[in-house]
Amino acid sequence: MVKGTTSMGKHSRGYTHIRCRRCGRNSFNVAKGYCAACGFGRSRRIRRYSWQSKKVNKVRVI
Repeated sequence: MVKGTTSMGKHSRGYTHIRCRRCGRNSFNVAKGYCAACGFGRSRRIRRYSWQSKKVNKVRVI
C-alpha cells in the first residue's frame, strides 16, 4: 500500500499526445481524437485565431 514516491514513477507510462498527421506537431490527443494545434479530427479547417499573430506598430505581422 504505497502511495508516495514509488508510485509516482508509474505516472510516466502511456502518452496523452502523439504526432499529428496534418501539422506534424506532437499535439494530437489520443483520448479525444483531435489535434490541439491545428484542429485535425475536429474540423476540416486549420485551427487559427487572430490573437496568434503579433501586432508590430499597429500592423499585424504573421
